[in-house]
Amino acid sequence: MAKDIRDLFEADKKMSVEKMPEGHEHRFLKKLEAVKPERKKSRFSFINIAASIVLLLGLSFGAFQIFNTDDPSGKEVTVTEPEENVKTMTLGEISPDLKKVEDYYLANINLELSKIKLTPENKELFDGYVNRLNDLKAEYHRLSVELANEGPDEPTVDALISNLKLRLKLMYRLKEQLKDLSAANSGRI
Repeated sequence: MAKDIRDLFEADKKMSVEKMPEGHEHRFLKKLEAVKPERKKSRFSFINIAASIVLLLGLSFGAFQIFNTDDPSGKEVTVTEPEENVKTMTLGEISPDLKKVEDYYLANINLELSKIKLTPENKELFDGYVNRLNDLKAEYHRLSVELANEGPDEPTVDALISNLKLRLKLMYRLKEQLKDLSAANSGRI
C-alpha cells in the first residue's frame, strides 16, 4: 500500500490551489475569540515595582549607615547626629512631588556612596569628601529646622534641593577622581 510521493505532492498542489469559502477566515477568528480565555489585568506588577523600589531604598540607606560608621582602618568616623528635640520639616511634608525629588536625590547619593571601594590609596581623598558631605548634611538639617520654624518658602525649599544636588555632584566627582586615581595607580605598576 505504498503511495508514490509524486502523487502526494500533486494532491497537495490541488488542495492549495482551491479557495476557501467566502468569510471563512472571519468565522474562524470569531470562533477562536469565543474559545480564547480572557486575560485579567494584574495590579501585582505595579505593587512588585513599588516594593522593589522601597527595598532598594532601604538597602541603600542601610549600606550608607554601615559604610558611614565603620572604617576599615580601625578609626571611628564621627557623624554628627542632629539634636533630637529640635523640630525639623522635610520636603516630603510640603508636597508629594517634593518628596519624590528628595527621595530621588537621597537614594542616588546613598547608591553612589555604596558603590565606592575604600582602599589605603584613596582613603585621604575619600575622607575629604566625607567631611564635605557631613558639612552639607549639617547644613541640610539647619535648613530643615528653618523650614519647620518659619514655614515653607521658596528660598528655603530651593536651598534644600540645591543642597541635595550638590551632595550628588560631590559623589559623582569623588567617583571620577577615584577612577582616575585607580587608573594612575594601575599605570605605575
